[in-house]
Parts: sequence; C-alpha cells; structure tokens
Amino acid sequence: MTVTVERLKKRAEFLRVAGTRRKWVTDGLILQGAPRPGIQPEEQSAGEDRFARIGFTVTKKVGKAVVRNRVRRRLRAVADQLAKELALPGWDYVVIGRHQTIERPFEALIDDMRTALRRIPDAKPSPVDRSRPVRGRNKGKGGKRQTKGGSVK
Repeated sequence: MTVTVERLKKRAEFLRVAGTRRKWVTDGLILQGAPRPGIQPEEQSAGEDRFARIGFTVTKKVGKAVVRNRVRRRLRAVADQLAKELALPGWDYVVIGRHQTIERPFEALIDDMRTALRRIPDAKPSPVDRSRPVRGRNKGKGGKRQTKGGSVK
C-alpha cells in the first residue's frame, strides 16, 4: 500500500510524538512514532486519512551546522525511499540523527530505517527516566511566586 508522506513542522507535533515514548534505536538513527489522535484504525476508516507525517531533527551534539544539515539530508533521502511503502497511514514519525549517521554507509542507513519502520508500531513505550531533572517553566518548583509588582506571595 502506498502512503502519501508529509512533513512535521511544528514543535508541538514533535513533542507529542516524543511524549508517547515509543521509539526504536539503531546504529544510524532513532525513530520515534505515534498514531495521530482521533484517527481510526485502518479497518474502520473510510480512507479519509491515508497519509503519514515525518519530521527530522539533529541536535548540536552531532556537530556544527554543516554536519547537521548533511545528516538531515541523508535521513530525508532514506525516508523518501522507504516511507511511501513502509510508513503506516495515520502515524507521525520523528527521525533523530546520530553521530554515526554521517559515516554510516547509505545502504546500512536504509536497512536501519526499514527495521525501525517495521518495528515501531509494536515497540513498547520506554520508561520515564526519573533521574533526569524536569525541564520547563515552573515544573517541580513549588513555593514562592512573584506578582507583577515584584512582591512575593
């Protein structure tokens, strides 16, 4: 079955996929996946949502901008070859580049992506790592807060 592939572009979409904690790790990439909320299983739907969405991200740990852009281009090329055939309709995917992505042979990257796309629907959500600090505004900070005038409540 051929699926239309679109891109994830908004940060909230990336965070929603990451929040499901369903991922598959290979040597060349990490694939996160999540079914879109409100989408019915394929047997029940009338074909109204026959597309998958894919986003790409590469952190600064991988290298400077030139290296990150090259990694992203390689991952896009792999995804363009495989996603139409292997991506599930109604799913969102995030592909994360790794240090090894830049040096890994292209055929090995294709095998990594093929494996990850096949296994991600059955992957169990990874456990929450409680040893890492909670990030974000006012998370885990009980107590005092300032008002507009600068006084503390």
